[in-house]
Amino acid sequence: MKEDLRPGKPRKTRLVKAGSVPIGGGSRISVQSMCNTDTRDLKATVDQIRRLEAAGCELIRVAVPDMDAALNLGRIKRAISIPLVADIHFDWRLAVEAVRQGVDKVRINPGNIGERDKVKEVVGACRSAGVAIRIGVNAGSLKALKETPKPRWTPAQWARLMVREALDEVRALERLDFRAIVVSLKADDIERTVLANTLFAAKSDIPLHLGVTEAGSFLAGTVKSALGIGSLLGRGIGDTVRVSLTEDPAMQVRAAYEILKCLGLRRYGPDLVSCPTCGRCQVNVGKVIHELEERIYADSNLRKDAEGLKIAVMGCVVNGPGEARSADFGVAGGKGRGVWIEKGKQIRVVKESEWVNEVIRKIRNSK
Repeated sequence: MKEDLRPGKPRKTRLVKAGSVPIGGGSRISVQSMCNTDTRDLKATVDQIRRLEAAGCELIRVAVPDMDAALNLGRIKRAISIPLVADIHFDWRLAVEAVRQGVDKVRINPGNIGERDKVKEVVGACRSAGVAIRIGVNAGSLKALKETPKPRWTPAQWARLMVREALDEVRALERLDFRAIVVSLKADDIERTVLANTLFAAKSDIPLHLGVTEAGSFLAGTVKSALGIGSLLGRGIGDTVRVSLTEDPAMQVRAAYEILKCLGLRRYGPDLVSCPTCGRCQVNVGKVIHELEERIYADSNLRKDAEGLKIAVMGCVVNGPGEARSADFGVAGGKGRGVWIEKGKQIRVVKESEWVNEVIRKIRNSK
């Protein structure tokens, strides 16, 4: 019997809208990122968001550390095209002001947002404006840590505490007749993140925002995020994702889409197949593939034209011709040149210096 390796049946959740973007309720999984600019710097923040929009970001979050930042949110919102999320910690008044400024969603942390009467003020503002709330529970800022600063909890105990704090906050919001809720449960490791989200998913119909928090640099963080997020998506858990990397936020967007693309959940640019190279290789495959990626992912129109295409860039005659034949098109390297192959047929010989432009030309002419 053939094993089915596709992601599991999606978990049924309520529908929540963050501006124009639906989350849960059977909607496609959306991709988020967060600015690393000073929100008080209008130009830097708007410029970064526009670059993220071009990269495919569908919701953008900004830090709101003080009232000056909160008062800048309206101008940011008017200058961008995707929903704006305000990231609030410690001061409930910043959340209320963010709503006045027109944000589409507010993220609060149960571990530091304040007493219940303050949460009530935030909920009232969000309900009146039709703004969603994300309850963001991080393992590093649990309320329980105030009582046990050096815990020796097992991963399962951590997960249960994370879920308990999330559900406590959910109940508090729902008692106030507020249901436009998204929850995230994040730790800096895969085990606690997966355990917490799996446990929560069995207890609630609230959409889940997935991520492994403080994942690290590009390579380590992407691997960790892919395993954590991918494991949950493979079980049908997750409605929106953010890959948290200590990198340019555009790389967070790219990494998130690559995870979704590998699971067959979203399309994003081409499937680029390239060999790792060995001593037989007499062309610079690395240089070619990096230049191709830079050009394709810097141009949103080109990236969209390339969606669904499989493109092979191979270095020698061992696997090159076979990989290129199974792709929509590609090149199998020789010495400073390669055989161009389309739909399984060898078409011509192309100089190595012309490979990138030839691939770009073919992408543009393929639609």
